[in-house]
Amino acid sequence: MTSQTPTPRTDYGHDLQFGTFHTPTNQQPQQAVTLAQLSEAAGLDLVTFQDHPYQPGFLDTWTLLSYVAARTERVHLAPNVANLPLRQPAVLARSAASLDLLSNGRVELGLGTGAFWDAMVAMGADRLTPGESVRALQEAIAVIRGIWAAGDTSVLRVDGEFHHVVGAKRGPAPAHDMGIWLGAYKPRMLRVTGRLADGWLPSEGYLKSDDDLRVGNEIIDEAADGAGRDPRDIRRLLNISPPRGGTDAWVERLAELALGHGIGTFILAVDDPDAIQVFGQEVAPAVRELVDAERQSADTQVSPAVTPGAAPESDADGQIVSTTEPGGPAPAAQAQYDRLGVHPTPDDGTRLGDSMPWDESTRPRRAKSGPEVTYTARGAQMGKHLIDVHDMLRDELAQVRSIIDQVKASTLDVGSARTSLNEMTMKQNNWTLGAYCSRYCTTVTSHHSLEDTSVFPHLRSAEKELTPVLDRLEQEHIVIHDVIESVDRALVQFVSTPDDFTALDDAVNALSDTLLSHLSYEEDQLVEPLARVGFYRGQA
Repeated sequence: MTSQTPTPRTDYGHDLQFGTFHTPTNQQPQQAVTLAQLSEAAGLDLVTFQDHPYQPGFLDTWTLLSYVAARTERVHLAPNVANLPLRQPAVLARSAASLDLLSNGRVELGLGTGAFWDAMVAMGADRLTPGESVRALQEAIAVIRGIWAAGDTSVLRVDGEFHHVVGAKRGPAPAHDMGIWLGAYKPRMLRVTGRLADGWLPSEGYLKSDDDLRVGNEIIDEAADGAGRDPRDIRRLLNISPPRGGTDAWVERLAELALGHGIGTFILAVDDPDAIQVFGQEVAPAVRELVDAERQSADTQVSPAVTPGAAPESDADGQIVSTTEPGGPAPAAQAQYDRLGVHPTPDDGTRLGDSMPWDESTRPRRAKSGPEVTYTARGAQMGKHLIDVHDMLRDELAQVRSIIDQVKASTLDVGSARTSLNEMTMKQNNWTLGAYCSRYCTTVTSHHSLEDTSVFPHLRSAEKELTPVLDRLEQEHIVIHDVIESVDRALVQFVSTPDDFTALDDAVNALSDTLLSHLSYEEDQLVEPLARVGFYRGQA
């Protein structure tokens, strides 16, 4: 693929990822497994396999993915792409979520409408026109997301033209926010990608020129804007072939695709162990370094410093609130989270109970970073990850309230309610940030393993002044654990006094007050440091 006309630069700022695309041949059934392990050992982030269920010379892709998940530890896995006409969407949703749970959050879901219709029809699929295939895909995405929405208590109903789900039980939810990536080329599919998907996954060999990437991005971005979505939330992936020329030419080519066309994930179609080694240990680090340097240079050019001698205005907390003059150096005069581009969830002060188990006024606070501190797109992503984890816990709090409402309405028995509570992440984990990140951080950083490193010790080591804050957060973790236990005790008490909701309401209100207060405090204190030093040594 060669560029024919100059195109405007489009960089979505995505953290770069690198992966492989292996042939699932069954003549040597262990070959694909060995190649996946080599990809992981080479430091790559992702391993994918094509999905052609009608191909007798291939292993079944979902069986292979499951086997490879058990033989690897860090690398993410995905079908590239799943053949939707031969993969019933409700079953596919449960298969993907189950494997994600078993692999500790390492599965993504590539989807395609299929291309070889004679072979698919021979396997039992109904032949569809291109327009029907697109409509069927949209219905399938609704089914898949509906199955994954385990916390939604409403009836799951997708009464589509091609896919029907009426009253199916939801769940399980994936272990992480699993991405749905679409193999798309034509405008209708590209618009679906912008409205509904998490990633665009074309193959370089099917594109006529780089201009196809520009046009595809424009269609996706326009559709995303129309759906009220941020186009940057849609990852741009590309299946590539080993290029001609040496490593330097390869690095320059991929860097240009990242900076000029927004490609954030490069997936190399390769079954050669030597090429895997070069791609993971030479090409990927060099591309990351080049792209990071270009991004930092661009940030410097658009972010002038404070005018010498000008004193920015501050609020009572010492936070900069205005510039020296209209049109002046805004980036330097912005609050730290405005400059970072990520904002912690504020505590609106609402309290449902009469008292709190701690005095919020005694919470220690770190010193805010000044305008001389700059942030990268990668740093913003690291900071946002803590908010994403907390949003999951906020969703679980809403689930707790829904469960209690069902108990009070006699539509759910106490035993089932206690089981649901015990299965929640907020109950299973030991209330250290490290426990959350051992499960979820790999989703954001992808190409790194947290191993047994916990986050708080890293932060203590990286920033000594955070110690009082971290001590306080750990103390509050213990308190919240006790509050969660009180909800369980209130459910047990409710059995003997089914007409008295007082203890149950008090316990859930206390959980809401303490959890929401704590999460806001933690975000306010840690999102900015995490954006600078990361969750573990070497990440930033």
